[in-house]
Amino acid sequence: MAPSVAIVGAGFGGMCMAIQLERAGIRSYTVYEKAGDLGGTWRDNSYPGAGCDIPSHLYSYSFEKYTSWTRRYPEQPEILAYLEHCADKYHVRRKIRFNTEVRRAVFDGAKWQVTTAGGTEAFDVVVMGVGQLNRPRLPDIPGMTEFEGVSFHSARWNHAHDLTGRRVAVIGNGSSAAQLIPRVAERAEHLHVFQRTPNWVIPKPDATFGPLTRLAFRHLPGLQRAYREWIYRYAETTLYPALAQGWSVRLLKQRALRHLRDQVPDPALRARLTPDYPPGCKRVVIDSTFYPALTRPNVSLVTDKIVRVTAKGIQTTEGTYEADTIVYATGFNSTEFLAPMEVVGGEGQSLEERWAGGAEAYLGISVPAFPNLFLLYGPNTNLGHNSIIFMIECQVDHVMACLPYLAVNGPIEVRPEVMAAWRRQLDAAMERMVWGAGCQSWYKTASGRITNNWPGPTTLYRRLTTRPPQPAYQPIGSPQPAQP
Repeated sequence: MAPSVAIVGAGFGGMCMAIQLERAGIRSYTVYEKAGDLGGTWRDNSYPGAGCDIPSHLYSYSFEKYTSWTRRYPEQPEILAYLEHCADKYHVRRKIRFNTEVRRAVFDGAKWQVTTAGGTEAFDVVVMGVGQLNRPRLPDIPGMTEFEGVSFHSARWNHAHDLTGRRVAVIGNGSSAAQLIPRVAERAEHLHVFQRTPNWVIPKPDATFGPLTRLAFRHLPGLQRAYREWIYRYAETTLYPALAQGWSVRLLKQRALRHLRDQVPDPALRARLTPDYPPGCKRVVIDSTFYPALTRPNVSLVTDKIVRVTAKGIQTTEGTYEADTIVYATGFNSTEFLAPMEVVGGEGQSLEERWAGGAEAYLGISVPAFPNLFLLYGPNTNLGHNSIIFMIECQVDHVMACLPYLAVNGPIEVRPEVMAAWRRQLDAAMERMVWGAGCQSWYKTASGRITNNWPGPTTLYRRLTTRPPQPAYQPIGSPQPAQP
């Protein structure tokens, strides 16, 4: 008998899990989605210029290669349309409960009791597909509530608020800010960009796929496979070594500095845009329109420290900047995995308690004492160089391989000694990565622990997740190994 499965979230992770269950003939699943539509981060982030910095043919499922991409780097509406296409093609939309937020999931010794506003239901398996970037983070700046204008987070864009002729302040200069700033600058009377630390920026070689190219991708599947493989291999062999402080780090730095020099002629402005930390310590911004926007006469880069938000704008250590609109492009609560859900395992401990020192999971997927609970895009599975869709598919394949095992043995959990060994391996691998170089980033907890990123090549992750799961897991209640 197939297990009953609760999937939380209807973004790329949740949809991938649902589709693979459908393809395997397992229909005993329910997808819980707190919003009114599917799409996850690509539903939420609809700000002007929103898009992906991974090429479209790689930022898609391997089993649904899609021939209708119009650009090399897809923008938000096209990515959302792709996900909707997949949901309809594989008949999973009918299994989604929209506007249904999971508040609590408790393992009662045999099943997971999943609670929403509508009540509690029992499931054999829970798969968390909520991702890492779903809860917007607002900065802690005094006076934010005193602002008399309009303010919002970039992931909650106020489309009813026309920016034409406005005096706009954008706080933040990461990937989202780099995408929206050029679009806002075209419409605003004046735009103040508040930068805490500069980012490394490399050009985005975007292009439109013409009719002949799309026709070739549609009718020559081998061409699309080869193109996808080329993108993947380039990222693994050139971008990953830079993050591991290998041979290509100098190449990446030179490319970024050349891009800055080519697009920003003013040496004083270039100096303020030049980072003092190694490339890759924070996420590298891939964009070709950000720097030109900063050189516009109606755009000012502000690097003073923000003191407070006032009724009419923003006060810094050096002065006051008037604004009638504030956009907080300040990222997400990325290290608080699964919050604000309460998830309680077989020993009565919550995940919040277990992860007090930072989130961790075997393969980023499983946690000891939380039987039949699987995470997608969980701790230490984010990438700084390649497509997260690849990682999600590896994780879903691993979960699918676990289902027959738990169907025979009952609830299973990852062995504590396996988790301990995994932690040691991760810690050793992190020592060679650039993320610990001293910069602040969304990859780390407040204490500096890197909880988000995968420190190896994706080829290694694929090998690890395709291993038979049985040696790493045990039925609940199994005897624990003797301690040395």
